[in-house]
Amino acid sequence: MTTPPPSHPQVLAIGEPLIEFNASSEGPLTHAAGFQVGYGGDTSNMVVAARRSGARAGYLTRIGDDAFGRRLIDLWQAEEIDTTGVTQEVGGRTGIYFVSRHGQGAHAFAYYRDGSPASRLCPSDVPASAVAAADLLHVSGITQAISSSACDAAFHAIATARRYGTLVSYDPNHRPALWSPERARGIVMRTAELSDIVLPSLAEGRLLTGESDPEQVLDAFAQRGPSLVALKMGEAGVLVAETAHGRITHIPAHPVRAVDATGAGDTFDGAFAARLLAGATPLEAARYAVIAAALTTTGFGAVDPIPRRDKVADSLEHQRRGDESSAESDSGSDL
Repeated sequence: MTTPPPSHPQVLAIGEPLIEFNASSEGPLTHAAGFQVGYGGDTSNMVVAARRSGARAGYLTRIGDDAFGRRLIDLWQAEEIDTTGVTQEVGGRTGIYFVSRHGQGAHAFAYYRDGSPASRLCPSDVPASAVAAADLLHVSGITQAISSSACDAAFHAIATARRYGTLVSYDPNHRPALWSPERARGIVMRTAELSDIVLPSLAEGRLLTGESDPEQVLDAFAQRGPSLVALKMGEAGVLVAETAHGRITHIPAHPVRAVDATGAGDTFDGAFAARLLAGATPLEAARYAVIAAALTTTGFGAVDPIPRRDKVADSLEHQRRGDESSAESDSGSDL
């Protein structure tokens, strides 16, 4: 029997969940022989990652009362995620997407989400009491892009969080197909100004800021006022800016044999938030989150491979021992 989720989630996210169909073989969807069915939606992935890393988590969204919506409810309940803020629309059709893989972790998405219940999110779907009780609110650029009302809901949630002292975490997660570059740039940068933690990827950061050098991309977000910016760079690791100290630190990637990068950035977001709320320093949280994200790429799908805290801790310990061994070897060579 599943244990009911504890009250007052530490991490609360708002957004659109989806059902995932991940091609069972590499190549275009036209050649796919079958699919592995799983779960997706960046903010849903994020709360699962946060929960598996030890944080209490909750979700605000709208889904259909169809089989796909019920399947998502089953996932969240199994993960002990608070679904008090989930509305099931009678007759609603939950969004789905397909993933094709093209070698070396590369992937492409085909979405079927038009008119999804989540696109009808609006400010009234955001209970002030839930946002006030949380330690951290997580918002995504995808939520802002799927509809004007969902964008309003995201900004309303952020305004509520700021009113009650709840931290705001923001991942631009830019999807060019969802909105124009001008609208995306204006909304993303305004949201960065209202956030405490900003979590862009290098590729989208280059598109949104017009900069190419990673440190300049990082600085373009840091100048907007968040206390922390973590620039996710895939195999190049993560750049972390602690703006209050004027400090930028590079966290190297964790080496793995990647097969599917779907959801890796979302896993970083959730793991990073969970460790920060557990009392870790930003750099400690980033090192943990880099490993969690890397481990996610070793399996297929967005949710199934998300590691639990003990697995990440084991990898951290193994990494620490390796670093100590290398340091001893370097020290010996100098004698």
